[in-house]
Amino acid sequence: MVRRVLLAAPRGFCAGVERAVDTVERALRLYGAPVYVRKQIVHNKHVVEDLERQGAVFVETVDEVPNGATLVFSAHGVSPAVRDAAGARRLNTIDATCPLVTKVHTQARRYADAGYTIAFVGHAGHEEVEGTMGEAPEAIVLVESADDARTVELPADGPLAYITQTTLSIDETRSIIDILRARYPRIVAPAREDICYATTNRQRAVKELLECVDLLLVIGSKNSSNSVRLVEVARAAGVAAHLVDDAAEIDERWLDDVDIVGVTSGASAPERLVRDLCDWFRMRGIDDISEFSSAFEDVVFRLPVELRRAQRSAA
Repeated sequence: MVRRVLLAAPRGFCAGVERAVDTVERALRLYGAPVYVRKQIVHNKHVVEDLERQGAVFVETVDEVPNGATLVFSAHGVSPAVRDAAGARRLNTIDATCPLVTKVHTQARRYADAGYTIAFVGHAGHEEVEGTMGEAPEAIVLVESADDARTVELPADGPLAYITQTTLSIDETRSIIDILRARYPRIVAPAREDICYATTNRQRAVKELLECVDLLLVIGSKNSSNSVRLVEVARAAGVAAHLVDDAAEIDERWLDDVDIVGVTSGASAPERLVRDLCDWFRMRGIDDISEFSSAFEDVVFRLPVELRRAQRSAA
């Protein structure tokens, strides 16, 4: 029977998610509904549903947005082709791309402009990967796994570089990069690693927490890359782990023969979902719920420049 719950810290919203969600809410106040958002602003169904109730309209393509309307680009970033399509429709665009994703886009352009072939470590189909590859599709080769790294054929001559998606598993990415470096010793690394501080901190916090728990519950949506990675980190260490959107998805059979439960949340999961989960345990007589702190985060990103200018003009 569960007697204790430990909450990983840091967990939940990162600075990029805070910025993106705040951007949509402020745009709604400034322009009124509807404000359109390309793709999910962040990968969490509760966040999306909350913003929809406020008047946000989520679309898959720029073509779905009426000419001249306000469109927010999601935190995952977009390709130049998407920006061009928005310009052709005379949309009032607000770029909520996480600044750390923007940094990877910039690296891709700079490497490509300098003639490099770029190995991009990431997951096919993820919006961040699609946006980054759109910066220099002729120069970028996607590497999804260690097997890919062992078999990918990069030019024998000419400069090589690698970049990575920001929300990957630290350990898996390191192993992929080690393989690439062994095969292509001249491959150039980014000046600073691309995996974002929040992804890194949440994975490290989970690793420390795993030494104390029998089961890990990760709050996050199924399409949240960083949330899925937290589950993988736990399972790789031999600790049972489950990804849940909220407390309603907990299967009480998971708790059989479990003494201590660990809880964390992905970088796009609101803290209220953690509170709700804690209440779920309290309703079952489990009151020993405490924080397990690993690191302190104080990162803050400024709002998109387009929104700051519009707010000044409206003041």
